[in-house]
Amino acid sequence: MKKNLTILMSVLCLIKVSSQVIFGNNVGTALDKTSVLMEFPNTGNKGLILPYVTDKSAITTAGSIILDASVPTASKVKYYNGTAWVDLSVQSADVSSYLDIQPSSRENPTAKVIIGNSTSAADGVLVLESADKAMVLPIVPSYQSIVNPAPGTMALVDNGGIKTLAVYNGVQWSFWSY
Repeated sequence: MKKNLTILMSVLCLIKVSSQVIFGNNVGTALDKTSVLMEFPNTGNKGLILPYVTDKSAITTAGSIILDASVPTASKVKYYNGTAWVDLSVQSADVSSYLDIQPSSRENPTAKVIIGNSTSAADGVLVLESADKAMVLPIVPSYQSIVNPAPGTMALVDNGGIKTLAVYNGVQWSFWSY
């Protein structure tokens, strides 16, 4: 019996497990789940809070999205397109008081969570690694429904079929339509 259990466990460990992560509930927002790697509840008033980064010089992975707090009094939401940082904020914000409540210890630079694969060459705290799946942002009916947003909050606003990316830098919301 012990031998059979050992063989079964060995076989199960070799099977590639593929899954989808839905935070908050078991429904999510995507109607077709085949192209979704990570998504958020289909109801709610929350956004995704981006990491506050005080030194972005080591970030070289295209697609990285951060709250650039390298100058805390002039922070902006930015993404890295592979060659340069692109500003997603209309104006800068002072996030000094938010940085004051962050832990003083430095993070482990090699620590990361990978969803979609067992390994990834990409650097990041949360790495979504898939050639054919994407993350579905939290969807809210209005940016105003997000109560007390933190700097770096990001959500997709669905205003009756018109979808807009909303990012909050700590002072004001910026909107990107597609």
